[in-house]
Amino acid sequence: MHVHSADERILIVDDEAPIRTLLARLLGMHGFDCLSVGSASEARLLLATEQVSLILSDVNMPGESGLDFAREVSKDHPEIAIVMVTGLDDRHHAEAAVEHGVYGYVLKPFKPNELVINVVNALRRRTLEIENRGHRDRLEQTVLERTSTLRETISRLESSEGEMRRLREETIRRLSWAAEFRSQETGQHIVRMSLYCALLARLAGIDAERAELIRIASPMHDVGKIGIPDRILLKPGKLTGEERHIMESHAAMGHRILAGSNVELLELAALLALTHHERIDGAGYPHGLSGERIPIEGRIAAIADVFDALTSDRVYRPAFQPEEAREMMLDGRGTQFDPRLLDLFLGAWHDVLAIRRAATDAAVESALLAS
Repeated sequence: MHVHSADERILIVDDEAPIRTLLARLLGMHGFDCLSVGSASEARLLLATEQVSLILSDVNMPGESGLDFAREVSKDHPEIAIVMVTGLDDRHHAEAAVEHGVYGYVLKPFKPNELVINVVNALRRRTLEIENRGHRDRLEQTVLERTSTLRETISRLESSEGEMRRLREETIRRLSWAAEFRSQETGQHIVRMSLYCALLARLAGIDAERAELIRIASPMHDVGKIGIPDRILLKPGKLTGEERHIMESHAAMGHRILAGSNVELLELAALLALTHHERIDGAGYPHGLSGERIPIEGRIAAIADVFDALTSDRVYRPAFQPEEAREMMLDGRGTQFDPRLLDLFLGAWHDVLAIRRAATDAAVESALLAS
């Protein structure tokens, strides 16, 4: 019999004492240390003083849903894996369980091996996710440390012209490409996106100097993706709720990387990173800003980024044609996008298509080196 480590303690939550006894005996035979309680309220009290790695919980308990309890545990104790045990074979319950962060779903009556396999798999997934969180935190810290050198470099470059300006843009390009390469995109995306931003900024009446600064800063809008795990960033299918939450963290992560330098260019890049996924109707992220509470630079970047994303190949779908993308974006007029800015962008359709056509690999180089 394999004896599991002390940090793999299991808490059994079920209002029926015979079931608790059976589960504890089955798992104990496989070397697991088990605690058991008869209700979610007792479980809360125990979790305040005891450490457990996995909770094995009934779905239907008197006074409180096991799913509601699972959702609470996922939020307050993300390091604990959850496996539900139920006599109800219902697809909606199973989907709700997954949405609430449940790792496994065992139907009664179950075979002993079926229970053990679910528990072992849940504990393995828990270990991988804890390691992944640690890796992501270390990666973000490494990026922050290395970016401090970049900040100092760009601060010195701010006071120069000519060749120094070219070097500044080259530095920005290489930082921006770090995130793009991880998501399997080419440098064309950051060039097209920056040129769309500059075009729309000029159309919106922003002065030429600020519009040029937006062009230079906008390639860094997705730099926070450098801290998103590959299993999420490169996933070809639909993201789970947890995965989507991690993916959306790239906006705030990019802001943390770029903000606080007191360099105008980097402060603008930080603003773009933070706000390019906000929506006019307030349904965006990370802060749910709405209307003109979203800085105009963020509203501009949102339009430029979505148009280029729609007309580019992605791991989960091929590119849409420009006319298809145009119609899709019109559906978001006044909800996802600033209606005035979207009208300006689509009203300059020939210029938009010219930018898209010009963004070949050769044009990437010339566009970034142009002064």
